[in-house]
Amino acid sequence: MSSFDLDVRRLLCPMPVIKTQDRIKELEPGDQLAVYCTDPGVLEDIPTWCRINGHTVLTSESNDQEICITIEVEAPQ
Repeated sequence: MSSFDLDVRRLLCPMPVIKTQDRIKELEPGDQLAVYCTDPGVLEDIPTWCRINGHTVLTSESNDQEICITIEVEAPQ
């Protein structure tokens, strides 16, 4: 298992989800990806994308200025 970061701060929907999807395609099952965002829409969009594509949201943290969602990559279905 390896951990990776993805900075999609200042990008608006749908770009954070698209960039997350593209990065996850490059990772192996068991890897973790921390996605750093500023668009509050990702709090719903990324978990929904993960559920549809079989990945697991491990954590979702936010403050007034930044959101960090950590995803565990699962094997393709």
